[in-house]
Amino acid sequence: MDIDSLLRKPAYQLANLVRSKKVSSFELVSAAIEKAKAENPQLNAVIHLREKSALNEARQLTDHGQPFLGVPILIKGLGQQLAGEPDTNGNKLFQNNVAQATNNFVQALQQAGFIIIGQTNFPEFGWKNITDAKLFGPARNPWNTAVTPGGSSGGSAAAVAAGWVPLAAGNDGGGSIRIPSSWSGLIGLKPTRGRVPTGPSDWRSWQGASINFALTRSVEDSARLLDQLQTVQSAAVFQVPKFTPGFNHVLEQPMKNIEIGYTVKSPVGTPVSDEAKQAVLDAVTFLSAQGFKCTEFTDPVDGVALMNSYYTMNAGETAAMFDGIERYLGRPASRDDMELLTYALWKTGENVSAAQYSEALSQWDQASSIHDQLHDQYPLFLTPTNAQPAPRVDHDLITPTDRKRMEHITELSPEEQRQLIYDQWLPALTYTPFTEQANMTGEPAISLPTHVCANGTPLGIQFIARKGNESLLLQMAKLFEDQHQFKILQPTLFS
Repeated sequence: MDIDSLLRKPAYQLANLVRSKKVSSFELVSAAIEKAKAENPQLNAVIHLREKSALNEARQLTDHGQPFLGVPILIKGLGQQLAGEPDTNGNKLFQNNVAQATNNFVQALQQAGFIIIGQTNFPEFGWKNITDAKLFGPARNPWNTAVTPGGSSGGSAAAVAAGWVPLAAGNDGGGSIRIPSSWSGLIGLKPTRGRVPTGPSDWRSWQGASINFALTRSVEDSARLLDQLQTVQSAAVFQVPKFTPGFNHVLEQPMKNIEIGYTVKSPVGTPVSDEAKQAVLDAVTFLSAQGFKCTEFTDPVDGVALMNSYYTMNAGETAAMFDGIERYLGRPASRDDMELLTYALWKTGENVSAAQYSEALSQWDQASSIHDQLHDQYPLFLTPTNAQPAPRVDHDLITPTDRKRMEHITELSPEEQRQLIYDQWLPALTYTPFTEQANMTGEPAISLPTHVCANGTPLGIQFIARKGNESLLLQMAKLFEDQHQFKILQPTLFS
C-alpha cells in the first residue's frame, strides 16, 4: 500500500504498523507534511507547519507503549498551545505571539505518542461556525472548494477530510468540532464537560462550554483517544468520573434496546432544510429496522432564551479578555485591533452586569437539569447536526444593515447592543442551531457522517446523551459504521 493510502487508515492501525516496524513514524510524518504542503494552497487548512521539529521527533521516537505511537497529527491553532510555536488567536495583535508553555491537552496528545506536524486554520478567537480569519484567509472544503468546511475547527476538518492525517485536534464551544465534521464528512465527538485535560492557564474555557477533542474518520479512533485522554484533575473546575470499563472496550458490546427521541425542529425556530430533515428521517428508518423505538419529541428548553444566555457569556468573556489584553499592551485596544464581530462582542460585554452574567449561567444549569430528566425517557436525542448544507466561502453571514450597526454599537443602549448581537448572529445560527445547547448543558454529543446532499457535500446527524455517557454515543456510532451507514468517502478533488 502506498504511503498516501496509509494515511487514510485509522490512527490506531498506523500506530500498530509503526510498532511492528512495517512503516516508520518518519515515513508517515514526512508523507503527511508533504501532502499538506502540496494541497494546502487549495484548502488553506494549515496555518503553520513545524516540519523540522516533527521530523526530529519522529526520528527519535521511542516505544513506551503509547497507543498512537508515531502517528502524525495536526492541532488547532486556537486554544491548543505548544511551547515555542505560534499562538495568535487569529488576531493581528498576536500575529507574532509564541506560546511559552504547552497546555495540558496538548501534553496529553504527545504522551499518547502523536507527532504534532502543525496547526490548523480557525476564525478570529473561534467565534464563528465558519473559518475565515482575516489574518489567515478562509479555509476551503475538500469536497467542494467553493464552500466552507465549517468552523471554528474548519482547518482540522479540511485536513482530515483531505487525507493528510487520520485525525486532527479541535475544540468545541458551540459546535466547533461537530459543525465542521458534519460539513466535511467526519466523526466529531464533543465529550462531557470535564472529561479531558484542561489548564494550566485556562480551566473554564467559556465557562466550561468549550472543550478540546478531535475530528476523526474512525469510531475506534475516537473511542481509543477518549480512553487515553479521559482524566480526573484535582485542580480542575469541572470534573467527571473516569469511565473505567474503557470506551473502546464497550464498542463490541451489544447496545441495549433504548428509546431514541428525535426532532427536526430548530430550537430557535429557524428553517431546517429538507436535506437535514431527510438525514434524520433516514437515520430513524435505519434505527427502527435495528429494533430501536424512535419517538418524535419537542425539546422543552426555551432555545431562544438559552441562546441569548450564550451570547451574554460570549460578550462577557470578550470584555474580560480585552481587560487582560489592554494590560498586556499597556494601552487601550481599538476597533482597528480586531475584526468586527470581536469588536461588537467586546463593547456589548462592557455593559453586561454581574447579575446578568450569573443569570445566564443559571439558565445553563436549568437547561441541563431539564435535559437530564428527559434522558430518563430518551437516553439519546437525535437531531440534524447542521440545519443547512455548507454555505459558500464567499457568502457573507452578516447583513449589510447589521454590519453598519455593529460599527456604531457604542451608540446603542445595552439592551439594543444585546439584541444586535442576537440579530447579527442569526443568519449564521440558521445554518447551525442544533449544536450549541450541548455546550451549555455539558452533555456529550457526536456528529456522524450519514448523508450526502444533492450538491455532493456531506451533512451529518447528531446524537446527544446524558452527561458522562459518551459510551452510548460511541456504541451508536459504531452501529452506524458497522452497518455501512457512513458516507466517509475520499473527496472528488483529491481522488
